[in-house]
Amino acid sequence: MKYSFEFKLKCVKLYQEKGIYPPTPKGIKSHNFKHKVRDWSRLVLEHGIDSLKHPNSNRVWKPEEKLELISKVKAGNSVLSTAISAGISNGQLYNWIKKYDELGYNGLVQSKKGRPPKDLIMSKHKTIEPKELTESEKEELMRLRAENEYIKTEIEVLKKEIALREESYAAQLKAKKQRSLKNL
Repeated sequence: MKYSFEFKLKCVKLYQEKGIYPPTPKGIKSHNFKHKVRDWSRLVLEHGIDSLKHPNSNRVWKPEEKLELISKVKAGNSVLSTAISAGISNGQLYNWIKKYDELGYNGLVQSKKGRPPKDLIMSKHKTIEPKELTESEKEELMRLRAENEYIKTEIEVLKKEIALREESYAAQLKAKKQRSLKNL
């Protein structure tokens, strides 16, 4: 849920001046909201009142800056306090730590997101030209083709054998049925 700047400011002032929590909005658990108010209060103490405003644009973090925050956490600082001091959410810092643990420094480098342009995809497909096969590759290809043909014929033989069995079984059932009709 997004809260307005005015609402956040009112909650923080009430919490800091009187030490009480404002009434919890509908649809939100009380303990979650209290955590949120405490986080806002810490943000205001650390960065001032303007930190409660929604930024107009997202900041692009350099890998070195991300690594510095991660090293603070690895050195023993809590994720929440490090995130608040940097002015980001602790979830974002957790994601950076996870990427760093999985991929190392390369996990912190911003990668391009989304689908590549259509003309770039098409140019990749058009420029692929098959290379000449070596003699051993040609022999392997011939061997595989012959093996493939053998397997196909084997499958056809099995299919015909199954069909003959089914015909024979159907004929036996028909004969049995006729005998039982004669006996009645």
